Amino acid sequence: MSTVASTASAVAQPEAPHGHAASSNALIKPGYHPRLTNEDLAPLRQQTWGAYNIFAFWMSDVHSVGGYITAGSLFALGLSSWQVLVSLLVGIVIVQFFCNLVAKPSQVTGVPYPVVCRAPFGVLGANIPAIIRGLIAVAWYGVQTYLASAAFMVLALRAAPSLAPYADVQQHGFVGLSTLGWAAFMFMWVLQAIVFWRGMEAIRKFIDWAGPAVYVVMAVLCGYLVAQAGWSNIDLNLGGVKFQGWDALPVMISAIALVVSYFSGPMLNFGDFSRYGKSFEAVKKGNLWGLPINFVFFSLLTVITTAATLPVFGELITDPVHTVGKIDSTTAVVLGALTFMIATIGINIVANFVSPAFDFSNVNPQKISWRTGGMIAAVGSVFLTPWNLYNSPEVIHYTLDILGSFIGPLFGILIADYYFVRKQKIDVDALYTMSEQGEYWYQGGYNPKAIQALVPAAVVPVLCVLVPALHGAANYAWFIGMGLGLVIYAALNRK
Repeated sequence: MSTVASTASAVAQPEAPHGHAASSNALIKPGYHPRLTNEDLAPLRQQTWGAYNIFAFWMSDVHSVGGYITAGSLFALGLSSWQVLVSLLVGIVIVQFFCNLVAKPSQVTGVPYPVVCRAPFGVLGANIPAIIRGLIAVAWYGVQTYLASAAFMVLALRAAPSLAPYADVQQHGFVGLSTLGWAAFMFMWVLQAIVFWRGMEAIRKFIDWAGPAVYVVMAVLCGYLVAQAGWSNIDLNLGGVKFQGWDALPVMISAIALVVSYFSGPMLNFGDFSRYGKSFEAVKKGNLWGLPINFVFFSLLTVITTAATLPVFGELITDPVHTVGKIDSTTAVVLGALTFMIATIGINIVANFVSPAFDFSNVNPQKISWRTGGMIAAVGSVFLTPWNLYNSPEVIHYTLDILGSFIGPLFGILIADYYFVRKQKIDVDALYTMSEQGEYWYQGGYNPKAIQALVPAAVVPVLCVLVPALHGAANYAWFIGMGLGLVIYAALNRK
């Protein structure tokens, strides 16, 4: 088995002709087929990401408007504060466990998620999970860009109140978004594209400081609101406690499932980042600090801040951008809005830009580079009109659950293949050959067993979402799909 090293600077290098990668960090051997190889998808020579870089990756993923709202919403389920914290901790430890599992094949081989998928799905069949993950990322990329643009609009209206009519979609609007909204959305869209276009090394540098910066401002915002409200006036049981004793257990289990579902996307393609880890131990350490420790601390900051909005503003505000907009101090508004813009750019790039960049590049490596793949996602996100998607809670609900329905099986199949079928052994060179004798060629480049496992494993959780009688199981769509994918694929491969 070949072990290949990697470094974050790989995709920051200019593209070299196929087979001439001596100046870059990509290890392209003469036998690698162009249909399966480019500078971005090839194994990497050196690995330089340490535990802090992985920790910073998770900070960028957690510290977002979406993460803030998700954490706050769990406290409004009718559970007591300690029950919510237990649910958050259990949920995030499950995420950490699965992230360690999915990180290893990419860290050991130095290849991204769609290339690792060639082992279970076949060298061409890997495009099935790649395209599914890529399309999901496109939808979320648009939603997150819209959330970041909302923070920009708060800034613009504070600086120039005369722009208010242009923020009204009824007076000046197009396809459901106001003129100012369009300007804000496209500004954020271009800003993210600039960061992404500079390559993976620039992304690493961005997330290294963005996550901690958000923490500083979150702590200041929390301290300010607590000082205004007075600690004795803050009730951390948002919405009141409705469940006592054993009655709370099903609600807690549901909250745990929601936490795992929220992280299911970045968890699936975490290999796109773990491939840069200098060692598997460094990745595990980064996951420990970035997930249970970081997420629980961020959730505490979030709920204290949210709870303090009730005595300070007379209403419970779960959206941090809205909270910042209500503060009298212009300096506070500017600082807060800028911070949440940075936070959202961070999660968008790590969760929804890097993934489709690799995924779409995998479809046609010689014509679609990593940068081109990312830009396909960015352009596609505009045509989805994500503000219309986000403004419909029902659509968002169905999107989240159907998302879990497809991501779960893909995760289960990958884990079953690497740990149970292959016993943690991957032939790296075979991932890049179109030879019919290649280990991952199967039948015409596709593994029928992976497809046979994927279909029922995705259909069952989708039915849980769409059929009213099965709605009770919809929150567990990721677990159902993952379990079915893992068990069916492992059973099909029993010798």
